[in-house]
Amino acid sequence: MQLSELMEQNFIEYASYVIKDRAIPEIRDGLKPVQRRILHSLFEKDDGRFNKVANVVGHCMQYHPHGDASIYAALVNLANKEYFIEKQGNFGNIHTGDAASAARYIECRLTPLAREVLFNKDITQYVDSYDGRNKEPVCLPSKVPVTLMLGTEGIAVGLATKILPHNFVELLEAQIKVLKGESATVYPDFLQGGFADVCEYNDGNGKVKLRAVIDIQNSKSLVIREVPYGVTTESLISSIDSAAKKGKIRISQINDYTTDKVEIEVVPARGISAEETKLALYAFTDCEVSTSINLIAIKDGKPVQFTVTEILKQSTEQLIDLLRVELQIELNKLLEALHEKVLIHIFVTEEIYKLIVPQTSYEAVQHAVLEALLKSKSQKYLQRSITVQDVDKLLQLPIKKLSKFDATKNVDSLQEIKNKVREIKNDLEHLTDYAIKYLEALIVKYSATYPRRTQITSFDSVDVKTVALANLKVQYDLTKGYIGTELSGTHSTLMLTAYDKVLCMSKNGTLVCVPANQKKKFVGEHLVYAGKWDKQVVFSLVYKNVDNLSYYKRFRVEKLITEKEYRFLPEGGEVQALTCEDSSKVQVEFAAQKYAKTSVKELELKSRRIRKISSIGVKLCWTNKIVEKVVFM
Repeated sequence: MQLSELMEQNFIEYASYVIKDRAIPEIRDGLKPVQRRILHSLFEKDDGRFNKVANVVGHCMQYHPHGDASIYAALVNLANKEYFIEKQGNFGNIHTGDAASAARYIECRLTPLAREVLFNKDITQYVDSYDGRNKEPVCLPSKVPVTLMLGTEGIAVGLATKILPHNFVELLEAQIKVLKGESATVYPDFLQGGFADVCEYNDGNGKVKLRAVIDIQNSKSLVIREVPYGVTTESLISSIDSAAKKGKIRISQINDYTTDKVEIEVVPARGISAEETKLALYAFTDCEVSTSINLIAIKDGKPVQFTVTEILKQSTEQLIDLLRVELQIELNKLLEALHEKVLIHIFVTEEIYKLIVPQTSYEAVQHAVLEALLKSKSQKYLQRSITVQDVDKLLQLPIKKLSKFDATKNVDSLQEIKNKVREIKNDLEHLTDYAIKYLEALIVKYSATYPRRTQITSFDSVDVKTVALANLKVQYDLTKGYIGTELSGTHSTLMLTAYDKVLCMSKNGTLVCVPANQKKKFVGEHLVYAGKWDKQVVFSLVYKNVDNLSYYKRFRVEKLITEKEYRFLPEGGEVQALTCEDSSKVQVEFAAQKYAKTSVKELELKSRRIRKISSIGVKLCWTNKIVEKVVFM
């Protein structure tokens, strides 16, 4: 075999292994292999008491072939989700990002919820562990949608998954709706709290915008109470510091008082309001983040793209199947118990045990008892045919039990078992109703333990252009036509934001728009205007055309491409007066003519309509007099 073929074959095997056995969760129990092995180890060691995490990790190494560090990290992560592992000691802090203590110092055990919904040896399929010395579960018989409860992230070869966590009670309520044939919608819920905008959630395959909870204490300070999912207080403070250094926000100090709850105080700089700072924090820091979702899980040994609705339906179908199997197992056990009690009742009340005395061998005893049982008129109450094994059990009954046998009490016990059998058969016939009752019981039991922490709302992302600080000092030279933040000498200055653009107009009728953060840019000689580009600004213009007559027009600069040159005058025209101020009149001074003195007139122009930037405009005067000077008033 050539090396290329060997590499291709081995790479495919490696990729399949990473996808199936490490990074992507199984849809049936929502767990990655390491998580399943950790929970299985806790179940094997479960005696109600806490176990050292180091012991659990060591026990789990019987099943997980990747070392103790990966097991320890996965256990801490799973425990911090608070559903299946109860913690004792320092397991780190999801708010600050602090690491957990060493495995030998902290302890854990299964939660009551985990014992109730994840484990049942009778219906669990087991396979050999990697060394063949132990048995591990293929999949835990989960009765709840763990995939959506825990949420998970995983990166495999050419494949990644990101599933957000959801609220436990809301998931069960959604399953009840599914059982009733109704539509159900659930949204993410995070232990960190915060706000979530789910407008683009797209049933688990879109994105979610997340915000911190910021309280304005007074005009001089704000307090961050909750951080978005995936953000720690350390990374949040770092993003605020970075934004402040870049001049995007102005603050005087940050104080971190976080313990088990988030409390970060932000003090705005003098002259900056708390409300302005709050908007800036959302716009320029990790106080607002967006997270994309890719809901992929393993089904039938292959990675499959799911929606939240599909997972809910599949989990509900799995719940029905598991409850049916459990009920059937319990029914079989009750029927067997009923069979044994009836046999004992016959054996004692009909005094069949007395047949033992005259027999000379064990085989003879078996035969005599079996014959007597088969001749009994009460055998019609048995659940199945009598076997030799049944006879052996009867013969092993202690004398003490036979001597104290109470027929009346035994009949009452038989009736209790029959009632339970009748009840289970009824549940099997009405399995949907039984499943609804099961889920409702879980909701009543755990609703107080798992409340919703994240507030679902809708909010528009803050427009960074509207909240950016005008702290960029842009200079311009009207004569030489240069503009920028690093011009030498003393020039006119504009205070703009980094997101603004500067509109520059030349005397010859050309205009160009350039970003405000240019260091030094030539935009054309003999500038007549340089200012922040605003689509709503109305310019009033008087210019001299090639026919030596003056024209007037009002216009807006609404659409343009950055750094592309445009004309706002006809070719050969020249600006005589230009303003963007609200001028209603213009003073016109005409050139002196033969036999006439220079005349000055005031004209009302504000009522003129706004034209396109390319329009010629109208003549300034009703005669062909040459305009010498124009002043807007």
